[in-house]
Amino acid sequence: MISENKKRALQERMQRLGVVEADLEEHFIRSGGAGGQNVNKVSTCVWIKHLPSGTEVKCQKTRSQGDNRYFARQILCEKIEQKIHGALSAAERERHKIRKQKKKRSKRAKEKMLEGKHQRSEKKKWRAPVRPDPS
Repeated sequence: MISENKKRALQERMQRLGVVEADLEEHFIRSGGAGGQNVNKVSTCVWIKHLPSGTEVKCQKTRSQGDNRYFARQILCEKIEQKIHGALSAAERERHKIRKQKKKRSKRAKEKMLEGKHQRSEKKKWRAPVRPDPS
């Protein structure tokens, strides 16, 4: 079940992007996969098309049609936002961040990191308890 706050936030986001409910073509289709008899009998999968932009979304995340309608609209907003803002969109920033994290470190950056680790280990050695001299 989606909270009213989340629904309201989605409506505001759609309004900001200029997506109006009247511009949406929506169909309900039978889902596939996990979900048992509910999925086989009830049309829980949601297909939405934003007519002005031609953007289509199909969502079958959950067993609930209402939840899938919410998630489909959310995905639609993300796609439209990506078209409008391009590289500045939140999804694109997240992809760039992950790409940067996975990128191999330069030789100098690796040396610097290892140098810092060695300094930290030296500092920790001095914290060891003092043992009496065996002589």
